[in-house]
Amino acid sequence: MFRGKKYQESAKLIDKSALYDTAEAMELVVKTAPAKFDETVELHVKLGVDSRHADQQVRGAIVLPHGTGKTQRVLVFAKGDKAEAAKAAGADFVGEMDMVEKIQKENWFDYDVVVASPDMMGVVGRLGKVLGPKGLMPSPKAGTVTPDVAKAVTEIKAGKVEYRLDKTNIIHCPIGKVSFGAEKLTENFNALMGAIIKAKPSAAKGQYIRSCVCASTMGPGVKINGAKLM
Repeated sequence: MFRGKKYQESAKLIDKSALYDTAEAMELVVKTAPAKFDETVELHVKLGVDSRHADQQVRGAIVLPHGTGKTQRVLVFAKGDKAEAAKAAGADFVGEMDMVEKIQKENWFDYDVVVASPDMMGVVGRLGKVLGPKGLMPSPKAGTVTPDVAKAVTEIKAGKVEYRLDKTNIIHCPIGKVSFGAEKLTENFNALMGAIIKAKPSAAKGQYIRSCVCASTMGPGVKINGAKLM
């Protein structure tokens, strides 16, 4: 794979065989971000679990101390007072059957997170095949199916992120922007890793954190010492 000159220059600053402490890793991530735009910093954690088993799922959500630097567009399925409360909390789109039809007929996806009140799940359930594959289906575990839709909207707007395993037992999650600087990124990283460690399933055996890498959108990956985090 051909890498650009900027990437290659950045990669020289990182010792590929080293496992860095978190603070040092974040400084390197910031230093090696080569793009002219404000890159997103992502965390990639490989866990020693088997996501095929229901008792080894790792999933949840957390509000990062400094947010993600990205404003999430929120669609809320609710009616009556709850719909009004969601609008007041800053939801971008609020509706019920009208939104279901818009998604079904227009293939509409101009939102990043979907929230629903429990009484709307019968309606939202019809969208499972469309929202599910995109990771947009609301779920109680992620706090996106809730009677308090207004609170959910407020938290998402404040920088709440959802973490979940993919098929290869890796969690990919944004922890902020390069412009945050190393200190804020470290605090966001520690909060997210703390939640992931807390969510360790009792059925998981052996080493829980297999590898832990942070990278900016266009920059090289920096390995972090996962054993020290446990």
